[in-house]
Amino acid sequence: MIGSLVKTGRKRTFAASEHKILIVIAALFAVGVIYGNLFIILDRLVTGILFLSILFSMLFLVVGATPNSSEKPNVLDWILSAASITSGIYFFVNAEIISSRITLLDELTTAQFVFGSILLALTLEAMRRTTGAGLTCIVLLFMIYNLFGDVLPAPFGHGDIGYTYLLELLIFTTDGVFGVPVQVVASYVFLFVLFGTLLSFAGGGEFFFDLAASLTGKSRGGPAKIAVISSGLYGTMSGSPTSDVVATGSITIPIMKRLGYSARFAGAVEVAASTGGSAMPPIMGSAAFILAEYTGIQYRSVVYAALIPAILYYVGVFAQVHFRAVKDDLKPYNDVPKLGQTFASGWMFLIPITVMVSALISGFSPLITAGVGAASVVAACAILPRTRMSLWRITEALGETTLRILPVSGACAAAGLVIGGLSMTGLGMKAANVIMVLSGADVLLTLVLAALVTIVLGLGMPTPSAYILGAVLVAPALSQIGVPLLQAHMFLLYFAILSALTPPIAVAALAAAAIAREDPFKIALDAMKLASVGFFVPFVFVWNPAIIGQGDVSMILVAIVGGLVGTIALSVAVEGTFTERVNILQRAVLVGVAIASVAPTFTIAIPGIIVGIALISRTIIKERRKIK
Repeated sequence: MIGSLVKTGRKRTFAASEHKILIVIAALFAVGVIYGNLFIILDRLVTGILFLSILFSMLFLVVGATPNSSEKPNVLDWILSAASITSGIYFFVNAEIISSRITLLDELTTAQFVFGSILLALTLEAMRRTTGAGLTCIVLLFMIYNLFGDVLPAPFGHGDIGYTYLLELLIFTTDGVFGVPVQVVASYVFLFVLFGTLLSFAGGGEFFFDLAASLTGKSRGGPAKIAVISSGLYGTMSGSPTSDVVATGSITIPIMKRLGYSARFAGAVEVAASTGGSAMPPIMGSAAFILAEYTGIQYRSVVYAALIPAILYYVGVFAQVHFRAVKDDLKPYNDVPKLGQTFASGWMFLIPITVMVSALISGFSPLITAGVGAASVVAACAILPRTRMSLWRITEALGETTLRILPVSGACAAAGLVIGGLSMTGLGMKAANVIMVLSGADVLLTLVLAALVTIVLGLGMPTPSAYILGAVLVAPALSQIGVPLLQAHMFLLYFAILSALTPPIAVAALAAAAIAREDPFKIALDAMKLASVGFFVPFVFVWNPAIIGQGDVSMILVAIVGGLVGTIALSVAVEGTFTERVNILQRAVLVGVAIASVAPTFTIAIPGIIVGIALISRTIIKERRKIK
């Protein structure tokens, strides 16, 4: 029952000749997006219309209506594709008239009403095919509330909103379908996905896997550690937990199972590691770009703020994998490439990453950064003949970028529908007031409720949609208790990301389950345990802003050291093992040390750090004496 809510339409595979035609069309579209973003300035409404209408025309042919759809598009698919093109042409031809009309004052013409309704219906169907029935039902519920909420009593009711009024705001302004989420996907997200796709097509994915294997493969629990590092590195390119699981998990999960790791643990490691990729700079996920655009905070500032928490997340997952390996005596992975050979064969793949990071630090806009990064991939791979990309290979990467954006476009168009609808009714402030009443304005309880609501909203949803719902419905409550804008939205972003591994739906676990051949619910439970630091970190950076780089240098340095000590202490407490078993009382002490180490005041943090380091050092010395 729950799984059916996230089932999407069948992604069709075409014959070789048909696939080539599709790739060429998709590549031409990608070139148009690149040109429109980097070389000309278009009206926001025109950009959104062209972007969605052309994408939808491909989406209805590439993605079937149900999981059991035929491999060939049927008559309905062709009709929907043609309707998308026709609607796009109408809106493009009349863009100047539509842009200059005064909302709610100039009445919609019959043609505007008809084509607006068609585009609204196409958006809902595209969303259903790419994200499943769950998100579609939620969006429909919001639309029903918009249309009929006037019959509800205060404080949940609102004024009368007719269909024409709803249609006008959702379709004929940049506050609805063509709002912030779609604008971000049509610009930043598309170009950064292009960067990742080019790097992947050039062989960067294999290089990062070999690099992870070279560094950790022969250590205890090596295969699981390979999964953690390679998924984190790949996540900086993909920014999607599910695609990360599929891309890296198809290699790491079978290796772990072959060496005796349980299917449950193998899947959980991959899910926990892949989920963190959406929070890992420099690219992060599409939700991070939406955060920057929605809040007005520079993307560079978001990246800086995300760096330390992301490192702590992966240190936590890596540490728990190691302690689990100690507890269960897990095997290493001996068939690993040598580090020197790995660098010799793939050092050029580090050039684009360096170029992108340098561009961000230098203050270039995200668009220029992504564009330069994508160009540097092609240039760096041209250094050696064996990595040089042919014209057709580049064309394939451009086309694949467009195809990867298809499901994201459906989700972000849906998020635009929610934002537009909520802006009419003021439901966001009402929801915030309910949270404040339930929490009694207590800061910790409000944060806990905000985290729970965001996770529930994100069940079965793509991260961008989950974050948008949290930003609209929950962020006002965090603002009322005095949480600064950046911390509040980073807090919501983290829990929107973590919803991908949270039961009962856990979309990332569903992807891993298909590879591991294990119950997705069991995988999700183990993944939550491995990602326990991720549930802890957002509360920390609200409590201590130095964790996200806010404050003077001494505060930030103490926060980094305290964060590392606290992460190790918490990981030991969760796993119940360091070099040997840890009892309940020791676990409680370690949790206390973890909390004290990340405190915002030196008088608490420094003693906590000292105690934590002393406990860790004592255990290591004791173990070494035992070995001798």
